[in-house]
Amino acid sequence: MLGSTHGTLTSGLRARVVACGEHPHDTVHDTASVVASAGDTDVSGRPLYAPVPDLDRFFRPSSVAVVGASDAEGRPNTGITRQLVAWAGRVGARLHPVHPSRSEVFGIPCVPRIGAVTEPVDLAVLLVGDPLPLVDELAQAKVKFAVAFAAGYAETGEDGAAAQARLAAAVERAGIRLLGPNTNLNAFEEFRDDLDGPAIALITQSGHQGRPVFTLQELGIRLSHWAPTGNEADLETADFISYFAERPEVGAIACYVEGLKDGRAFLLAADRAARRGVPVVAVKVGRTETGARTAASHTGKLTGADRVVDSAMRQYGVIRVDGLDELQDTSALLARARAPLADGVVVYSISGGTGAHFADLATAAGLTLPRLSAARQTELHQWIPDDLNVANPVDNGGHPVGDWRGRKIIDAILADPAVGVLICPITGPFPPMSDRLARDLVDAAERTEKLVCVVWGSPVGTETAYRETLLGSSRVATFRTFANCITAVRAYLDHHRFTTGYLSPFDEAPRSHSPSFRKAQALLKPGARLSEHGAKQLLRAYGIRVPREQLVTSAAAAVRAAGQVGYPVVMKASGSLLAHKTELGLVKIGLTSASQVRDAYRELTEIARCEGTDLDGILVCQMVERGAEMVVGVTQDALFGPTVTVGLGGILVEVLRDTAVRVPPFGEVQARAMLAELRGRALLDGVRGGPPLDVDALVEVILRVQRMALELGGELSELDINPLMVLPRGQGAVALDALAVCR
Repeated sequence: MLGSTHGTLTSGLRARVVACGEHPHDTVHDTASVVASAGDTDVSGRPLYAPVPDLDRFFRPSSVAVVGASDAEGRPNTGITRQLVAWAGRVGARLHPVHPSRSEVFGIPCVPRIGAVTEPVDLAVLLVGDPLPLVDELAQAKVKFAVAFAAGYAETGEDGAAAQARLAAAVERAGIRLLGPNTNLNAFEEFRDDLDGPAIALITQSGHQGRPVFTLQELGIRLSHWAPTGNEADLETADFISYFAERPEVGAIACYVEGLKDGRAFLLAADRAARRGVPVVAVKVGRTETGARTAASHTGKLTGADRVVDSAMRQYGVIRVDGLDELQDTSALLARARAPLADGVVVYSISGGTGAHFADLATAAGLTLPRLSAARQTELHQWIPDDLNVANPVDNGGHPVGDWRGRKIIDAILADPAVGVLICPITGPFPPMSDRLARDLVDAAERTEKLVCVVWGSPVGTETAYRETLLGSSRVATFRTFANCITAVRAYLDHHRFTTGYLSPFDEAPRSHSPSFRKAQALLKPGARLSEHGAKQLLRAYGIRVPREQLVTSAAAAVRAAGQVGYPVVMKASGSLLAHKTELGLVKIGLTSASQVRDAYRELTEIARCEGTDLDGILVCQMVERGAEMVVGVTQDALFGPTVTVGLGGILVEVLRDTAVRVPPFGEVQARAMLAELRGRALLDGVRGGPPLDVDALVEVILRVQRMALELGGELSELDINPLMVLPRGQGAVALDALAVCR
């Protein structure tokens, strides 16, 4: 039966999706290579593959101990105990109540302590205010898993965070895997066992936020697991993603994430899911400062710089959505829909206005709406009046859907090889025509490998065509809003493009240090900011081109250097505390004579003296003019560690903030993808008659910088190459200025 349309379930939450056939990721990727290389580490000694925790005994234990079990009416533990008794019966587990002053609970013999249980305990549920004193006893009893419901930990502030750290350290020493604290009973919900097809596995840090996805079962969508991770003192979102990605019944993983415990662990888990072709759909709160504050108060996690989180998720194929309705609809579609046969989307409607409206929204969202061939249009005009558009969107005018012509039209559209998805927006019921249209769409979907979607726009949702025909189909994806349909279809096409031939960034991670590492390491000074000259030496060590230049300490030496570098030259003050030299007048450009060089030397040193700035000298540099100014840099993110940024440089970096971010490791494909994200990408292709620029050289600099970030991550806090002058094609790229800060 259909769930309520009120409360957390709004009219935009409904989705019924295509039937399964083969499991979506059965034949996509082989994990044998992952398993064989599971011990590999990168240059920093960090693992390159996500471990897969054996959570079978958590979700399907043979024995469960409930510490603090109760059957006294009115007590909170009683309701929890009752639910656990029912759950244990469903999964075939033997339940052992544990309480020091009870002989039985709900008619089940009770023992005073967990050590008195006469068989090995797979899972201990701790209904106590402070689980820490129980950890040693659990270890002695060789308990595998524990669940702690108790609150008052990291979500409450510093003292709570310290208490949580003590609990985490205790369970690690004991060799126990802990869910929580500050978790709930969602893992022990009653799942429908009469549904088939690939399932959704659900991960939430806030249990209530998973309710809309859980209710998909009422629409016939199978759910297999629910992991309410809470504060993640031990088991975290990444553990469950890795586990679910290897479960044959899981078709998609839906996540509600307030904060990530370990950014790298999350990316390793996402990588494992991508290797297996299992889609991960996530709501990640913290896009705004207010959201980030609220999330921290709830779970005590780092929310991370949201832009970095967003880029990292995209880098590993995690589909980020904004609302719980999108999470529900998108994960449902991805769990069960077959891989697309083509990327083309056709919009089919009985109203020209509806079709045009939907086509505008779909095109703006990046969906491809191919123009149907002349032959296909001629075929459609056998059943559709000649004055109506059938190029895409296809407008049938209404009447053909009421008779035999309607099915002919649908079959003809689906027969087009450019079409992978047919979307039919039905803005409202108009029986009997809408009833006939719904039946024709369902019948056609049963006989095609292509995705058929319907948007049922009626706010009522009680119509027979919707309730019985559309929701009764296992092959039609039914949505309640245009936006959710477009979001889900775009995610569906993007996911399959992403996972086809997926190359893991971790496969490209360096396993050992390059020869550049030792040279660069010798230049770093702990806690210091390098001068421009020192930063450029760092770049040279990694093979990044810098201008011809000399560091001088006298006017006479400056004149000699200018002759050797070649006029015209640029002169700059160089010092470890100089970050914005131009604003202080400490840069002179276009100098063409010895007298200009001498005068510039005196002026630069005088300005530095007046500003009280210590210099290590004056740089006399080759002048490089023709090209585009870019910025490439490294920063340290609290969650993910070193990150690499590229964007439009010079003063534009502050004005336009047109940049793209990636988390190392990554290869050439991702480096080029970074450039494609820039709004100003066209500058690199040449504008207003200018020549195309050396994109290959820019990509090479990005890759060398990310190698530097990986090898020097523990010693390099920040690197900023700005501007990096990208020259015409074939002439390379030159780092005109650089800043480096050591950790």
